Amino acid sequence: MRYRISNLPLWLDEDESLLTRRAAERLGLSAEHLRDATVVRRSLDARRKGHPRWLVNLEVEVEGRIRGAPADVAPVPSPDPAPGPVRRPAAPPIILGAGPAGLFCAWALLERGVPSVVVDRGKTVGPRRRDVASLMRAGELDPESNMNYGEGGAGAYTDGKLGTRIHHPAVRKVVELFARFGNVGRIVVEGKPHVGSDVLPAAISAMREELERGGCTFLWGARAIDLELRGGRFAGLRLADGRTLDSDRLVLAPGNSARELFELFAARGWPIEAKPFAVGFRAEHPQPLIDRIQYGTARRHPQLPPADYKLADNPKVAGAARGVFSFCMCPGGVVVPTPTEPEMQCTNGMSNSRRSSPLANAGIVVAVSPADFAAEGFEGPLAGLAWQRKWERAAYALGGGGYQAPAQRLAAYLARRPGEAPSRTSYRPGVTQADLSRLYPPQVQDALRAGLRAFERRMHGFVTDEAVLIGIESRTSAPCRLVRGTDLQCPAIRGLYPAGEGAGYAGGIVSSAVDGLKVAEAICAELGPAA
Repeated sequence: MRYRISNLPLWLDEDESLLTRRAAERLGLSAEHLRDATVVRRSLDARRKGHPRWLVNLEVEVEGRIRGAPADVAPVPSPDPAPGPVRRPAAPPIILGAGPAGLFCAWALLERGVPSVVVDRGKTVGPRRRDVASLMRAGELDPESNMNYGEGGAGAYTDGKLGTRIHHPAVRKVVELFARFGNVGRIVVEGKPHVGSDVLPAAISAMREELERGGCTFLWGARAIDLELRGGRFAGLRLADGRTLDSDRLVLAPGNSARELFELFAARGWPIEAKPFAVGFRAEHPQPLIDRIQYGTARRHPQLPPADYKLADNPKVAGAARGVFSFCMCPGGVVVPTPTEPEMQCTNGMSNSRRSSPLANAGIVVAVSPADFAAEGFEGPLAGLAWQRKWERAAYALGGGGYQAPAQRLAAYLARRPGEAPSRTSYRPGVTQADLSRLYPPQVQDALRAGLRAFERRMHGFVTDEAVLIGIESRTSAPCRLVRGTDLQCPAIRGLYPAGEGAGYAGGIVSSAVDGLKVAEAICAELGPAA
């Protein structure tokens, strides 16, 4: 019988061989009765400042069944049998978007014997890399090829963190596939798996090449402009170059910046609704400062990775609680420009696999809702999108153009004073000293300041003149949701499957990939087993 023993402690200087002995003690057995011990998860526990340790989940084989096992010991279930092939449709399903949701949907369909056609307005990672470099180096934006559009979607050039808050059996499959195609086996056991922006693009390309070998077709530089319907069912995808791709199934996996698609749904009266998201700034600190706050006297231990943090608070603003939290924290990372439209400024964070930058950054963001959009005169399904655009334009103007980012020292922002110009940041094309209180309405600014004060109480030293706020973080998730039913199809258009973060059903690489897998399952259920 195989068992998993959770949260076995291992101090940084201890040898991993001690884990088997500790597992045996937990099981009430002698070590020689345990076989095939395998580490399946390793997480850093730094709650005791100055005394960090590893918490390890170990799987072992024992004879017979253990009775009266403690709560942190559980039998490992046998893997489910692989599902069989399904009936192949007359025309291959079309998948719009080559990000995580689209790629993993294509993968799961191909596993069941159904190749698909994947369509993306951007480019493959090679030429896309040059366009991203032009944006970072010279402030030159290509609206069709940038940090958001192209092979791998937004995740390809924004860090490659594979942690998620969802609990779904497919999460491990997603991580294992990234480990395989990126040749990074370490991430399978990491408590916070991280591929790195230097590794992830190649992993995505390797996955795409295997999909092509299996019979999938990829169309690049293909911008969708409309859908053809027949009898209330999807019948074809119209492209800007005049082509129409015929099929009776379309997976919409466009990413959270698919603004033209949102506008198309609203113009046609198809089911779309405004949804909450979050906005704020990127906070950048010296990495040694975060290490000192999080690790204390142990911060120089060679086994410790660059420290991260996860913060949240719910301050009351105008009599109502409003969520403020850190988002996409990048230890040893850089802040990058992520606009998709001319003269609109927004940012995100990324880091390479070694997390070797001397700076750490994270979004510090505030939850906003349709009530906030309505307060500024924006209503209807595109209210959040219009509100987003308003503040991205304002940030671009405040930065002085050329995708220079408006920036202010964190302590000065909190004290409502101009402060000195930021000393150093990782952001390219560069920053412009600015009064960030000119961005966002008062209730958002008040919540941000209240949240920052709460974060300082939890991480003493977080508020410092060494830290810089960089504007703006506005695309934490999609501002709209493309409505779908319990069968994951659009209720007004049969055969249309909204998927992933851009459709409003995920938030991040892994949850988007899992949603793509779920949509593939729904399509296979509709197709039925092969004869």
